[in-house]
Amino acid sequence: MKRIKSNHSEGANCEARTIKNIIEPAKCIFINVSVKAALDEMQARAIDSSLVIDQRGELLGTVSKNKMNREVGGFGHDPKTEPVEVHMEKNNPYCFEDETVAEAEQIMVNAKVGKVPVVTREKLLVGTIDMEAIAEEKRGRKCPLGVPEQAPPRSIIIRFAPQS
Repeated sequence: MKRIKSNHSEGANCEARTIKNIIEPAKCIFINVSVKAALDEMQARAIDSSLVIDQRGELLGTVSKNKMNREVGGFGHDPKTEPVEVHMEKNNPYCFEDETVAEAEQIMVNAKVGKVPVVTREKLLVGTIDMEAIAEEKRGRKCPLGVPEQAPPRSIIIRFAPQS
């Protein structure tokens, strides 16, 4: 798994909250399953990709239905015996559970992803975090004086008159 560093250089926040409070449970697959078992599990959960962990819960990588279908079916491998490990992507960004919301956001921006796994410093999977949860956290965060840290963005609707 690839670690993308945050280059957080914004002004001082009213409070530097960690992401621990906004982590969602992760859906994952164990490394020792077959491609068929992984695909069946992903189908049952209605997901297109999944995190892969070992027996102790260490994050090892991710797998996607499309990649496994292409590689296993395309090369004539038996999905019942083909290990999921062969088709795992190992260079994915992740966050540590003790990082701040701003650091997690910067990691996702740098990696150009909307969701990342969250791990302990020992790389044990804790859950996931996504941009939506970060946006909710930023909207709900208050300074000690009760003034919002940053006003939520406003929508502007521009209407054009039809041309005749």
